[in-house]
This record gives sequence, C-alpha cells and structure tokens, in this order.
Amino acid sequence: MSQVEVVGPMDQAVGYVLKQASTALRAAMDTVLRPLELTVPQYACLEVLDQRPGLSSSELARATFVTRQSMNLVLQGLQQRGLLTRATVAHHGKALPAELTEGGRALLRAASVAVRTIEKQMLAPLTPSAQQRLLADLAACAAALTAEPCTRPHEHAVRPASAKLCRRGMVRRECSLTHSRAPQLRPSQAQPAPP
Repeated sequence: MSQVEVVGPMDQAVGYVLKQASTALRAAMDTVLRPLELTVPQYACLEVLDQRPGLSSSELARATFVTRQSMNLVLQGLQQRGLLTRATVAHHGKALPAELTEGGRALLRAASVAVRTIEKQMLAPLTPSAQQRLLADLAACAAALTAEPCTRPHEHAVRPASAKLCRRGMVRRECSLTHSRAPQLRPSQAQPAPP
C-alpha cells in the first residue's frame, strides 16, 4: 500500500506561509491606507485605472481580484468622492468605462507612496535578485494552479497574477482584460526565466 502525503508542520507548508505573508501585507496596507480613507480594493481600483484608463467595471473586477458586485460598490464610492468619473452612456454593450479625476490621481500618488513603503519593508530582507526570483516563483506558483497562459511577471503591470511563467520555459503573453492572445512561442524563441 502506498503512503499518502499530508501537509506536515504548518511552518514548513508553503501555502500556509504564503497566506501569512498575504495577511501581513493586507494588514499593513490597511494601516497605511486608512488615513487616506481608502480600502485596499479602492486603492487597487485607482492604481489599475491610472495605468489603464477607461476600463469597465467587469475588467476592473478581474484586474483587482474582486467580484463584479464588489467592484460596482467600490466604483460608486470612489465616484461619490469625486475620485473618478464614469460614462453615463455605454459606448459598447453595457460597459461604463471609468477614469480618474485630478483628485483621484492626487490621492493615488499619496496612496502609492504609502503602499510602496510597505512593499519595500516587506522585501528589505531580500537582495534585488532574490526579489526578482520571488516575483517569478510566485507567478509560477499561481500559473500552476490556474488555467491562465504564461508570460513574464515584469511584463504585465496591471494584473501580476495573470503574469505567468510557463513550466516549459516558454513565454506567452495574454491581456486578460481584452482577451487577445499572442501566439505561443517556440522554445527557441523563449526568453530565459529570471534567476
């Protein structure tokens, strides 16, 4: 009879330690965003809209890892505060694209500085090459658990979880927000994974 593997000691379980890091990061972000009267989903929405103006609620929800219903509440709150505008009439289908206002961009700058400070604190124990390796490894872990295509993590500025490294060392890009796919590269065209 073959032996079944179990998780083992929690402090040696990658998933558990990853959840610890995620929870600590979220708590630290909550702390620095609170004085700005922003939640993490609101901050994420502002950051994505700054990089990709005109996204619809559904696209924003996918890019920030929340449900469409939650994103609609986030957008309503940000719009009521004058931080973004939304079209009143859909140009395509039902989608109402959103864009940041000057006030939204100003608040985002302050929030982005605060969040970057937390990220630097989190990464301080790691060398720059270890930081790049961590980014690549986390992207590879996410890719192993999803059906999303592969790409290099630093090439996708909006949705890092959709930035994947292929297990075969190939690179493939997809913009999950527009559903356009580039062709799969042959191994000879693949770029090497970062160290």
